[in-house]
Amino acid sequence: MLYLYAPQDAEQLAPLLRQALPNIDLAVWPQQVDDTAVRYAVVWNPPEGFFTRFSRLEAVFALGAGVDRLLARADLPATLPVIRLTDAGMAQQMAEYALYGVLRYQRQFDVYQRQQAERRWQPQPPRLAHEIRVSVLGLGAIGAVVATTLAGLGYTVSGWSRSPRELPGVACRHGSAALDTLLAETDVLVGVLPSTPETRGLLDRDRLVRLPHGAALINAGRGDQLDQAALLDLLDAGQLRFAQLDVFASEPLAAEHPLWVHPSVTVTPHIAAITLPGPAAQQIAANLRALRSGTAPEGLVDRRRTY
Repeated sequence: MLYLYAPQDAEQLAPLLRQALPNIDLAVWPQQVDDTAVRYAVVWNPPEGFFTRFSRLEAVFALGAGVDRLLARADLPATLPVIRLTDAGMAQQMAEYALYGVLRYQRQFDVYQRQQAERRWQPQPPRLAHEIRVSVLGLGAIGAVVATTLAGLGYTVSGWSRSPRELPGVACRHGSAALDTLLAETDVLVGVLPSTPETRGLLDRDRLVRLPHGAALINAGRGDQLDQAALLDLLDAGQLRFAQLDVFASEPLAAEHPLWVHPSVTVTPHIAAITLPGPAAQQIAANLRALRSGTAPEGLVDRRRTY
């Protein structure tokens, strides 16, 4: 039996999963079931203690690409396989989100927004795409699409990852030593990294100040990577031009947080890349079939790396 816990999306997901897995019994929370019959769970932020009841669980499918919070749970056995979504329609959305921020920088729409508030008519000098140096942190399934999409539109794109990568049109770098050099050569920094012990706190004050004067930051990876106080200081000082933030150290962002009202910050509520039910159901079904056939599913989480 496959048990689905996704209260907000169950109405859409359940029929899609039944169609994709006709030979698997599907139960949907809060449906009462024989807990010992449940072999697989598809979840999004289940309540504490959720997994304890399923003593014969064989695998957990996460309805998202990030699994840091899921892996930190006390009720999830350390030996239980966890499979995350590797795209499911999220990569294109993330590329669009990044492009919006890059275009704001290139065409200076953030400047025009401030000028509008001042009723000031002042055209700015144009800049072509190839003049804008974009650096993408994270070159996994989603980050690779972000980087290659921007490169295909004519931007000068570099990418940074934990291990070596090769992508068409993208200058790929890897390792901690390469990061500081990359930051100094970046006009727009796009963060799409997962949350891992190595990435938490990665964008601290020391690294943010390495960005050139007037650079912009787009963070759509995880909020625990960014020093929010340092970011605000650098925006106030004019060192950074603007920030577009979709993820935060604590979510939802507290109503009194200064990021909400800062004139150089755009806040979005963790919507840069939302799981699409159709592609998600197909990917989960393919991965479940892989598990049952004894082959490694796509998106199998390496617990040492936490992704």
